[in-house]
Amino acid sequence: MDPRTLTPAFRALRLCLHLLMAGLLVLAAVRAHSPAGTALAVVTGAVYAAGSLIPAVGRSQRAAACWLAVLGLAWLALLCATPEALWLAFPLYFLQLHLLPVRWSLPAVALTAGAAILSYVGHGAALNPGVFIGPLLGGAVAVATVLGYQALYRESERRRRLIEELIATRAELAAAERHAGTLAERERLAREIHDTLAQGLSSIQLLLRAAERALPAGSPAAGHIDRARQAAQDNLAEARRFVRALTPPDLEHGSLAAALERLCEPGAGPRARFSVSGTPVELPTPYEVALLRIAQSALGNTVRHAGAGRAEITLSFMDDAVALDVVDDGRGFDPEAVRPAADGEGFGLPAMRSRAESLGGTFTVESAPGQGTAVAVTLPLPAGGAA
Repeated sequence: MDPRTLTPAFRALRLCLHLLMAGLLVLAAVRAHSPAGTALAVVTGAVYAAGSLIPAVGRSQRAAACWLAVLGLAWLALLCATPEALWLAFPLYFLQLHLLPVRWSLPAVALTAGAAILSYVGHGAALNPGVFIGPLLGGAVAVATVLGYQALYRESERRRRLIEELIATRAELAAAERHAGTLAERERLAREIHDTLAQGLSSIQLLLRAAERALPAGSPAAGHIDRARQAAQDNLAEARRFVRALTPPDLEHGSLAAALERLCEPGAGPRARFSVSGTPVELPTPYEVALLRIAQSALGNTVRHAGAGRAEITLSFMDDAVALDVVDDGRGFDPEAVRPAADGEGFGLPAMRSRAESLGGTFTVESAPGQGTAVAVTLPLPAGGAA
C-alpha cells in the first residue's frame, strides 16, 4: 500500500506489525540453536522486508499473493528448523487478511494456523488443548480485528463522501439561492419601475396633452407644455428600457410566446406542446414575468409529480384579458387536499395564485385522481394597452 494513502492510525498499526515481526524473528533466530535456523530467520526477514519495499505488493493482489506465497514458504522452512517460528503465524494472519480478498484470506489464515499446530506437534511437544486453541484463537482475533477495522474504514469513507457531497450541495444551493434572489430583485425593481415611474410618466403625458388642447391658440405656454410633454415621453421610453433590462433572462431575447415555446423543448419530462390563440398584443413586463413563472412552476409540477405522458401550454389573447392554460394527462390529485409541507412541497400552487391575484387576475386548478390536471390563469389587459 502506498504510505501516502495511510491514515495515522493505520501507520501506527503498520509500525507495530513491523516491530512484532522483527521481534519474533529475532526470538526464532536466538532460540534456533543452529546456524541453519538462524539463516532461515534472516531469509524470512529479508523476504518480509522486500515485500514492504516493493510498491507492487500494495497495489496488486497478484503481486501480494506471490509475495505472501514466498514468505509462507520461508516461514515453513523456519518452522522445520525451530518450533519458536510458530509465533510468526500471528503477524502472518494480519498480512493475509489485509492483502488478500476475503475469499482467499480466510482459507490462508486457516492453513497458517494448521501449519503452526502441525509444527508444534512435529517437534515432539506434548499434546494439550493449548496447542490447538492458541493458533486458532489467534487467527480468530486477527480475523475479527481486521474485518472490524475494514468495516469501520468503509463506514468512515462513506461518511467522508457524504460530507463532501453535502458541502458541494450546500455550495450549489447557496449559488442557486443567490441567483434566485438576484432574479427576484430584478423582477421587483422592474415591477416597481413599471408601476410607479412608467405609469406616472404616462399619466403626466396624458395630462399635458389635455392641458395643451385646453390652451388658447397662440398661448406662450404652449411651447413649454410641448417641451415638458416631450421630456416626459423621453423619460417614459427610458423607464421602459430599464424595465426590459431587468426582465428575466428567458424574456431578454424574445417574446413571452418564444419563452413559453422553449419550455416545451424535448427534455426529461413529458412531451409538451405550445400554442397561441387569438391576436398577440404587447403585454406589460409584470404580466409576462408572472405568466412565464406560472408556466414554469406548473410544468415543473407536471414533471415532478404528475407522471404525465403529454402536456399542453396555451397562451390565449382575448379582447380584454390574456389567459394561460397548462394541461397534462398525469395521475391528477385532489386540489383541496394540498397543504404546504415543512420540506417546501406544496407551496407551488399558493405562489402561482398569489402572482395572478397580485395583478388582479384569477387562478384556478382543475384536477382529480387519475384524471390529469388543468391550471388556468387569466389576467385583465390594462386599459390603453401595455405601458
